[in-house]
Amino acid sequence: MLAVAPPDAATLPQTSAFPRTDNMAFGNAVHDIWLAVTTGDANDALPAFFPEKAYEQVKAIADPASDWRGRLWYDFTLDLAAVHKLVPENATLTGVIVPAQYAQWIGVGACYNSIGYWHVPGSRVVYRVDGVTHSFGIASFISWRGDWYLVHLGALVRTGAYGIVDDPELGPGVPGPPGGC
Repeated sequence: MLAVAPPDAATLPQTSAFPRTDNMAFGNAVHDIWLAVTTGDANDALPAFFPEKAYEQVKAIADPASDWRGRLWYDFTLDLAAVHKLVPENATLTGVIVPAQYAQWIGVGACYNSIGYWHVPGSRVVYRVDGVTHSFGIASFISWRGDWYLVHLGALVRTGAYGIVDDPELGPGVPGPPGGC
């Protein structure tokens, strides 16, 4: 696992800095997400997952820490297990496509927020298996202090306790669509 940000970053105030995908922080996040996909161990992606302490600052709900653990992280573990079953052991990551044109600032008051953040939906994880390109979606990245963090892997909402693979495709797939929180 590789650090995306310094250990105390989640306790610091949010900024409006637009996250980049061409820096070490994002490269480390991609590494950790792929590591989790290939091992099936959600904890491998923890540095790339939206930090609990940051979530506590963002959400204007009764118990954000409980929501982070009982919904966000739990749903991620279910989705990761589904993706892990999809991606063969011999798969090789070729990249993550982040559709920056769909990024939007989610302001105070929207989506139960007490502070704003950047959000980008519909990113794509692209990998190769035996010379053939495949991909699946990342439902949502959101920002904290100028870095992208995974927050929803398979779906923003679901109707039960099961893992979802977002739009698995032969080939790189199509990023998007825009929208969401």
